[in-house]
Amino acid sequence: QEEKKHLTLKVEELERKLETTSAQNIEFLQVIAKREESIHQCQLRLEEKTRECSSLARQLEMAIEDAKRQVEQARERAMSRERAAQSKLLDLETQLSRNKTELNQLRRSKDDAERRYESRLQDLKDRLEQSESTNRSMQNYAQFLKSSYANVF
Repeated sequence: QEEKKHLTLKVEELERKLETTSAQNIEFLQVIAKREESIHQCQLRLEEKTRECSSLARQLEMAIEDAKRQVEQARERAMSRERAAQSKLLDLETQLSRNKTELNQLRRSKDDAERRYESRLQDLKDRLEQSESTNRSMQNYAQFLKSSYANVF
């Protein structure tokens, strides 16, 4: 009987341990279920973030390509403007050179014309002076003739 009592106590103790262990197992299962749910939610968020990152990466690549295209277009426009400016500068330098040459020719022509006109003016002055001198001589001669005729008559 004592052995039976002892075994009953042992069985009761084992049943209590079994209940405690079962309760712990239930708690552990609940914790595991919560953790699995948390892991599942984290995986869903991770997949969502992964999709979002992929989308952002594609947008970034498109933006980079667009920026590269715009930079290339801007570079081409700048080079085109620079070539046009260089061409215009060359044209203007050529035109300036022609204008300087023409100006020098015009100055030489003007100087030559001035020298010719000065020479001609001097020649005309000399002729005028000679003509005036001849005119005075003739007037003096005419005066002499008048006084001679007056004295004769």
